[in-house]
Amino acid sequence: MNPRAQRIVETAVELAEKGGFEAVRLRDVASDADVALGTLYRYFRSKEDLLIAVLTLEVEQLVRRIRNRPPSGGTALERLNGFFNAATKGLCRRPRLARAILRAAASGDHELAEKVHALHSTMTDMIITTMRDQGGLAAGDGNRAENPASTPAAEPSQSESDVALLLQHIWFATLVGWAGGLITQSEIIERMNTGTALLLAGMNSRSSSA
Repeated sequence: MNPRAQRIVETAVELAEKGGFEAVRLRDVASDADVALGTLYRYFRSKEDLLIAVLTLEVEQLVRRIRNRPPSGGTALERLNGFFNAATKGLCRRPRLARAILRAAASGDHELAEKVHALHSTMTDMIITTMRDQGGLAAGDGNRAENPASTPAAEPSQSESDVALLLQHIWFATLVGWAGGLITQSEIIERMNTGTALLLAGMNSRSSSA
């Protein structure tokens, strides 16, 4: 990301932290970032597009944290619990910004689908490498397409891919519940622990009977 785009994203973060999704008005972002509105549109075509860029940076930060300090534990369950604990606390540390990001991610904008899919792919890689005790992502900045070394050492099995996908679905659903005030951050972590335990038990049972 070039310096001008970076400044725009950082300004969006500041506005979202203060006032949430509604505060990220593109005209205000351009003004506060000291760029022309037309310049902003060269990089981001909508508020949702801009907030997905913020989410991308959040995921990249998570990748670096996991790479530098992989979740500890002697079992896949312990490591995955540590992973989602860290991911949840990291995302929710700035509640207004997190709610704005989640709203953008859930917008259903088809033109953003490819960017959201790339983030899901990065999360899938992190979940699988954590499950296998490979120390999180081995290298790179979290962009799977540009950093092949960030992918798991071996091709994921169907069971691993299924578990990674379902864990992301559970995590996103609980985050949306948190964003709507239905559950607390602690309850997100508790439900992830429960879901992870059930899915791993099912995967191990399937492997045993195969």
